[in-house]
Amino acid sequence: MNDSRASARNIRLRIAYDGTNYSGWQIQPGRTTIQGCLQQAIQSLTGETVSVLSAGRTDAGVHALGQAASFLTQSAIPAEKWRPALQTRLPEEIVILESDEVPLEFHATFSAVSKRYRYLILNQVVSSPFLARYCWKIGQTLDQELMQQAANRLLGTHDFRSFESHWPNKATSVRTITDLTIRRCRGWDIWKHSPTPRHSEPSTDDGEFLCLEIEADGFLYNMVRTITGTLVNVGRGSWTADDVQRILEAQDRTVAGGTAPACGLFLAQVNYNEANLGYRDPR
Repeated sequence: MNDSRASARNIRLRIAYDGTNYSGWQIQPGRTTIQGCLQQAIQSLTGETVSVLSAGRTDAGVHALGQAASFLTQSAIPAEKWRPALQTRLPEEIVILESDEVPLEFHATFSAVSKRYRYLILNQVVSSPFLARYCWKIGQTLDQELMQQAANRLLGTHDFRSFESHWPNKATSVRTITDLTIRRCRGWDIWKHSPTPRHSEPSTDDGEFLCLEIEADGFLYNMVRTITGTLVNVGRGSWTADDVQRILEAQDRTVAGGTAPACGLFLAQVNYNEANLGYRDPR
């Protein structure tokens, strides 16, 4: 290990952001991105040029309730002070929730053991001027129970090629979904970063929001939004759970549903093995 790395520290951030006006996470020339804003804030604070790694490269218009990021620094700023120090240098749409120090081997992307996404649908006839940036508005009543029955077909380890845009993007399209829950919810609690209740807890029958919560060991490009678009077709009565099974087995993106709008998608939570925060080999 060279001297600069030997003296470096690895800082982890937990971040929430409104992605509406950003061209996604990843830095791009001439565009405003979440990564770009964070790197500029760090440079302003310490004078260092760093690369901020993320747990997931969210697309343009996608939001985060609990994104995780990490970067190496030579600065002696105490770990817990990074949160307030960076916040003063960031736009109000990007909020640092926590900062801590992790081992040098920690990698925000490859040390993650699972990620949880949330997709929100405002499922009522009358819309709201305050929610257009944060959910997909569908006036037709969706059948939550049918959507859940179809969602259950996607649980477990499968090749999710049918739900991946621009295949192939990864070495393998095999992923393991450990939870895929459809619930009706009310109000603003759905913007909390903690998971919504799972199958064992009752849904709100008259809730105006339909909330899709999905956790997996990894996600393909547009996988959550394509699964959402497919399950919405089930909720409308156009498809059945058997159709979703057929789509999964077809391994053909053209037979799945459309890609749901970016505005309803949130990276809700990133999970790490806190007892062993080292590098985990990518898939």
